[in-house]
Amino acid sequence: MPDRSSLEVVTEVLEKAPERKFPETVELAINLKDLDLTVPKNRLEDEIPLPNGRGKPVKVAVFGSPELCQKVKGVADVIVPANQLDDFAKDAKKVVGDIDFFLAEAPLMPTIGKRLGVVLGPRGKMPRPVPPGSDPTNLVNALKRSIRVRSKGNRTFHAPVGTRSMKPEQIAQNVDAVLGRIVGKLERGRTNIDSVYVKTSMGPSVRLW
Repeated sequence: MPDRSSLEVVTEVLEKAPERKFPETVELAINLKDLDLTVPKNRLEDEIPLPNGRGKPVKVAVFGSPELCQKVKGVADVIVPANQLDDFAKDAKKVVGDIDFFLAEAPLMPTIGKRLGVVLGPRGKMPRPVPPGSDPTNLVNALKRSIRVRSKGNRTFHAPVGTRSMKPEQIAQNVDAVLGRIVGKLERGRTNIDSVYVKTSMGPSVRLW
C-alpha cells in the first residue's frame, strides 16, 4: 500500500471519529518488527518536542536548591525545594500521575533515587538532571510541548500527537516530527517499523504506513 501524507490521514481520522464531550487525544499506534526487545538498547525511551505542542497542558515538576527553585518560579507547575523532599515523598503516589516530567538539580539525584525511585522509576518519570546553579527555564518550556515515548518490551506502543481541538495541519506536523525522531532511534530505521496508525482516543484507526 503506498504511503499517504500525514495530513491526509489525520483529516480522515478527524472526519471519521464521532464528536465526544471531552477533548480527545489524537495518537499514533506504532508496530515494530525485527527487533529483540529483550535487549534494553532496542527499547525506545525518549522525550520528543512537538512543533505545535500537545494541545493540552503538560505539567513539569522541579526539585532543586532554593536558588534554582526561584529561577523556575512561575514556569514550573510544581517546585520542590531540597529540604521538602521528604514531605513530597510521603504523598508522591498521589501526585506523580498528574505530572508529566520531572527535573532535578544533579546533586539531588541519588537522594531522589532512594526516596522516590520506586514511585517514579516504573512510570518512566525519573527526573532529568540539570547542572547545579543552572537556569532550567528553557528546558521546562520545551518539556511543556513534549511527549514521552516508551516502547518498553512491547512491539506495539502509542504516542500522543495532539488533540481534536488542534488544526489537522498542526497535528500532521507533530506526526511527522515524532515519526522522524523514532525512525532515527531505531537500529535499522524505518525498516524496523511494521505499520503506523493514527487514531483518536475512542475513534477508529487509519493506517499511515
